[in-house]
Amino acid sequence: MTIRLGAGPLSTRDLLAIARNGAAVALDEAALQRIEAGHRALEALAAAGAAIYGVSTGLGAAVDTRIAPDAAAVQRRIPPGRAVGVGREARADEVRAIIAARLAGLCCGRSGASRAVAEALAALLNQGVHPVVPMTGSVGEADLPPLSHIALVLLGRGEAEFQGEILPAAEALARAGIAPPEFGLKDGLALVSANAASVGAGALVVEDAAQALRAMLAAAALSFEGFRAGVAPLDPRAAALRPAPGQAEAARSILALLQGGGLVRPGAARKLQDPLSFRCAPSVLGAALAALQAARASVELELAGAGDNPAVIAEDGVALPNANFDPTHLALAFEALGGALARAAAISAARIVKLMSPSSSDLPRFLAPVQDGSAGYGPTQKTAAALLAEIGHLAAPMPVAVLPVADGVEDYATMATATVDKTAGIVERLRLLAAIELIVAAQAVDLRGAPSLGRGTAAIHAAVRGLVPRMQADRPAAPDIAAVAAFIAADGLESILMERSG
Repeated sequence: MTIRLGAGPLSTRDLLAIARNGAAVALDEAALQRIEAGHRALEALAAAGAAIYGVSTGLGAAVDTRIAPDAAAVQRRIPPGRAVGVGREARADEVRAIIAARLAGLCCGRSGASRAVAEALAALLNQGVHPVVPMTGSVGEADLPPLSHIALVLLGRGEAEFQGEILPAAEALARAGIAPPEFGLKDGLALVSANAASVGAGALVVEDAAQALRAMLAAAALSFEGFRAGVAPLDPRAAALRPAPGQAEAARSILALLQGGGLVRPGAARKLQDPLSFRCAPSVLGAALAALQAARASVELELAGAGDNPAVIAEDGVALPNANFDPTHLALAFEALGGALARAAAISAARIVKLMSPSSSDLPRFLAPVQDGSAGYGPTQKTAAALLAEIGHLAAPMPVAVLPVADGVEDYATMATATVDKTAGIVERLRLLAAIELIVAAQAVDLRGAPSLGRGTAAIHAAVRGLVPRMQADRPAAPDIAAVAAFIAADGLESILMERSG
């Protein structure tokens, strides 16, 4: 599979294919023409003596310093001076996503980058050379530190992973048959002055969040079955009365999974009104779906746009200073997504507890088949509580005021990369919480005496039971949780939900 970059907008699913499924990339001919036109326009401006930020001036606070445009003296020193990243190193899929995101920006033809550098980035992806990239250092006004660690490798410096080994960059390039490109008049700046770290990683988080929410919808449906909850809140007429974002979609998804079973028949519910963790599932999960849609849109806007400063407008013959490197919209979208996922986590944890409570569910305490003091699934409540607390902590917003840097010139920052990263932490924990709810709900269904399940919930129950046997006596639940979480991460539930989405 090959993804053509620059032929049209790059979607988060395209980027996922590049990052995780080994898809190759090819630079579209029209994109190459745009890149070359931008580079020629930049060279003409520089030859005419124009003041061009980062080309004939210094960067940041040094913008007041005029310098002679020189690819060797100026551009090749930009990445080393900004390779200041610390902390955890990006996974290979994250590195690939970041490179693909930067390439998508270069394909707009507004960076002034050379064709050689764009093709060298594509070669890193196609040959599987993954720079070692520490992820802490960006304040979210262009991801200079992480991108500089990638650019370093094109200079034959730093380190990169190749075929499972961490190697000096020059050796990794040589083994892969990649020649370090000659840098053009703006290549050093073009490689590092974009938000590709937050955008690339954000695309992966969006897809992972979509997967986790599919698991949450499946878990909610199976919990409805185990609790024998009323389906009236899932009625399309309820959502039509107050069409909150995503509510109708979430209700439709859960109700579709229940179709064909006994719970959708009149009088099947145990009570007229169930706890809010059941009744409010459509609105809470719907809000999360809406937040996910907004986050996806923010990422895809960045993937389709040019965030370079200055931007080279070849047709007008100008290098236009701008602030399109500021991703405030993206940072806010991911803050909202994190908050929405945290609420989905809270309502899931509440259902887990309710299913285990005899006074709420009319089932044995902690869903232990033999009431002889057995722990049953009771201890998993502690795990759920711990996950929920960590999710709540990660959902707290990043500071809106950040230490001014660059001699006070850079006195505002979005912290977009850190915001995306903490949202990834929420998604990881949400997946584990969904696994716990699926396991607990499956046990509740079994203790009901094999009720008539919906076609979708029967498939979900069978999938869980294919991984986790029914609990007959106390046993370690950790391996079971890990197995179901891995199943979710492999998108094992997707086919079930897609088949029943109508």
